[in-house]
Amino acid sequence: MSLNLQTNTEHFTNPLYLESGRILEPYDIAYETYGELNDDKSNVVVICHALTGSHHCAGTYEGENKAGWWDGLIGSGKAIDTDKYFVICTNVVGSCFGSTGPMSLQHPHHNHYRYKFPVVTIKDMVKAQRILFDRLDIHRVYAIVGGSMGGMQALQFAIHYPNFAQKIISMAATYATQPWAIAFNKVAQESILKDPDFKQGYYDPEVIKEQGLAGMAVGRMAGHISFLSHESMQEKFGREYKRTDGLYELFGKFQVESYLEYNGYNFTKWFDPLAYLYITKAINIFDLGRGFDSMQEALKKIQAELYLISFKDDVLFKNIEMKKIADILSEVGNTNHTYIDIDSDYGHDAFLVELDKFDKYIKDALDG
Repeated sequence: MSLNLQTNTEHFTNPLYLESGRILEPYDIAYETYGELNDDKSNVVVICHALTGSHHCAGTYEGENKAGWWDGLIGSGKAIDTDKYFVICTNVVGSCFGSTGPMSLQHPHHNHYRYKFPVVTIKDMVKAQRILFDRLDIHRVYAIVGGSMGGMQALQFAIHYPNFAQKIISMAATYATQPWAIAFNKVAQESILKDPDFKQGYYDPEVIKEQGLAGMAVGRMAGHISFLSHESMQEKFGREYKRTDGLYELFGKFQVESYLEYNGYNFTKWFDPLAYLYITKAINIFDLGRGFDSMQEALKKIQAELYLISFKDDVLFKNIEMKKIADILSEVGNTNHTYIDIDSDYGHDAFLVELDKFDKYIKDALDG
């Protein structure tokens, strides 16, 4: 069967009321679908993306060879089987891949929003998706799956729209972002803000696309360190030195250094710096208990079958954070959840890389 990849954008003129009390209007949401919607619309699986992800989570665009970020998991005969399920993934508001974000043009005078863009939260991102699904006449879904910031969105759906999804799979996420993760984001934010080419937010996006932004590259390097683990770096790079560099050249490089440089500088050409600031802000202030008397009260709301997955060596969102969600659920009498800690040395990025360690688990959760 073909993947049947379709890319669309929906335009909304009704105001989106945000958690901060501000509003966003009008706004666009870019999304992608795969597979076929069945007659009673009971086969919808929603995918939520992470910080630098987009709605392009599977398949390849014409004339491009880089597949969507979860291509190994989504498709014909894969764990999230597009012969069975109608898969939909949206680009979150605040991002830079087609949904309204800080570099979108502000209505009616058509200047970029830049700092006039309101702070959006994970809850706002989820609310906007819910409004999109309503427009698509999808009022209940079979499952919601996401990792990292995508896992945060999945949990937010579980609490704020308890009857919306039958099953929810959240990976490599947390109940509230902890200081360790906030600290890594701080390095990235400062690196962007202090780069003179950032021009205090008034940069020309075309120039950045062409030249990149050195400060953002440095911040992204810090991010990459937090996505890996001690073990995965050891295995991937060891103490290997670049073959063409001399050990006693001041700027001679270890393999790990050139990896960070390559990924850091490359990244700044395709991801917008203001979007990065806004989305890391959303991640930093993520807290499932906000608006409730306690985390217990928040988690009590969950009705869906909930699957929690952590990764043993994740240093960004530690496995004990996911386990805490499971412990609280047990405490409040929720018997409809399972928690599994995947034995992985890879670190946080395992949810994108080591698919073979959990794809069967996802397949069973969906098919079960």
